[in-house]
Amino acid sequence: MSELNENKFFKKYLKKASSYLGNKEKSTNLLKKAAKLAPDKKGALGEAWEKVNLFIDLFKSYINGSYRDISTKSILTVIGALIYFVSPIDAIPDFIVGLGFLDDATILAYTFKQINKDIEKYKIWKESNNEKNDSSNIVEIEESLQDELKD
Repeated sequence: MSELNENKFFKKYLKKASSYLGNKEKSTNLLKKAAKLAPDKKGALGEAWEKVNLFIDLFKSYINGSYRDISTKSILTVIGALIYFVSPIDAIPDFIVGLGFLDDATILAYTFKQINKDIEKYKIWKESNNEKNDSSNIVEIEESLQDELKD
């Protein structure tokens, strides 16, 4: 995958990403799926596992309104990567032992590289605001986002 934007599979998910902005219910469902899958894929993803958790945290902070210092293009790229991550239909299907998560890891790593400046700003913000570091805690994600949906 030399150029992420040329990847036909990821392009499809990037187009879908815009439908998540402003739709808290849809965004909450995506976060739930990603938070549930992340621990299951931890060993297979290697270093990319930390990136998916950071993307989950960033997207959660974005949709609950606590963090908005990110460009629309960058947040759409994060959403697209998360959609790709949770999708059972990938360039390399996840059930192929040894290779199934390679494309997920590649997409996550490339996304991280492309929006590195935005990610670094978010990390600084997160540390200064004492945001929770355990993004895999689905109960916490569900509760905080359900409260947001009630408003």
